[in-house]
Amino acid sequence: MEELVREMLRQMGEDPEREGLKRTPQRVEKAMRFLTSGYTADVEALINEAVFEERCDEMIVSRDIDLFSMCEHHLLPFFGKAHVAYIPSGKIIGLSKVPRIVDVFARRLQVQERLTVQIAETLERVLAPRGVGVILEARHLCMMMRGVEKQNTVVTTSSMLGLFRSDPRTRGEFMNLFK
Repeated sequence: MEELVREMLRQMGEDPEREGLKRTPQRVEKAMRFLTSGYTADVEALINEAVFEERCDEMIVSRDIDLFSMCEHHLLPFFGKAHVAYIPSGKIIGLSKVPRIVDVFARRLQVQERLTVQIAETLERVLAPRGVGVILEARHLCMMMRGVEKQNTVVTTSSMLGLFRSDPRTRGEFMNLFK
């Protein structure tokens, strides 16, 4: 990867051997390996026995989870907040695991729409809850720095499964809680 970054710098008209850029290829490689570490993460190992039997049947919401990912179309960051809810059906998950699930999928080259669905489907698979709702709100540097150059656009995506899809009251309660 380092040699590819050196060549990219040359193609931009830069000298990869000048003082400020000498270690850039190593830094870029290290950063990209971290930013795409979701490819090697094992969701099952991450959850690591953090699913518990519990007689809880009310909505559980984790809001304002910081989210950082990379657009697969331009390799530029997008960032924002994830709001995740589920209604248990006999099982709950450790509170720290929801943000970690968000991170696993965010640390891959992504489109926001797929990321939203991956989070929802993982919780549905692991917990078999009565419903799952996921809303992502993000700003995309590919829209801010290039292309349409709109700095204040926030893209919102959602994935609603189970009761969040079929029951308008459940969906409405979630929407009110995350605002």
